[in-house]
Amino acid sequence: MFVSNSMVRKVITINKDSSIFEAHEKMTANKIRHLPVVDAKNKLIGIVTDRDIRSAMPFSLLRGGANDEENAKKAEEKVKIAGLTVKDIMTPDPITISPMYTIQDALLMIQREKVGAFPVVDSDGTLTGILSVRDLLRAFVNVLGINEPGTLVGILVEEKIGQLKKIVDAITEEHISFGSVLVARHWEPNKRAVFTYLLTNNVMRVKKKLKALGYTLLDPMDWYLDQLPKSDSK
Repeated sequence: MFVSNSMVRKVITINKDSSIFEAHEKMTANKIRHLPVVDAKNKLIGIVTDRDIRSAMPFSLLRGGANDEENAKKAEEKVKIAGLTVKDIMTPDPITISPMYTIQDALLMIQREKVGAFPVVDSDGTLTGILSVRDLLRAFVNVLGINEPGTLVGILVEEKIGQLKKIVDAITEEHISFGSVLVARHWEPNKRAVFTYLLTNNVMRVKKKLKALGYTLLDPMDWYLDQLPKSDSK
């Protein structure tokens, strides 16, 4: 699945000469946390985040509801930062992503760069969309089929050709549909963890069949990707 299929296409943007008050109002009104900064030709030149806004504006200006004394103080603080514009607080030349990247590429980039969203630009630097962590989660929910009722079954298998086909055949013989199949590394050498999301809540017969075929079942609640090998030392 490509980024172009998962990104938000109607992007709320702002220009570099806008005030930080306008940036804050746009974020608040549209309930967004990232605001791409573009020029007159829609070329990306920067990005402003809610963190940038919080850093630039005193807390008293961000909160609502105040008495006369607090309102007067807010007015004074507004005057002090009235000259600040988006270009003063934005991150110039932000990290971007291509619409032809896959969502797997995007997930790895977000983990590596530790950002909450990527502006999506074409080869000319024109903004075509934005992809956030929320968009990625939605995409993976669809890919994994977990938006439908079902049951996750974990299976420990040897790392050799034919294991996955054997499992799939055993399950389909029970006339059960798959939401998804995920194969992950395991801390035991030459082993893999296979997680099948089955579109049924009745998996007792399938589990019994898999055990009869010699497979060890994994409890998904007890399994996690980065578990270290068990040590005998105390």
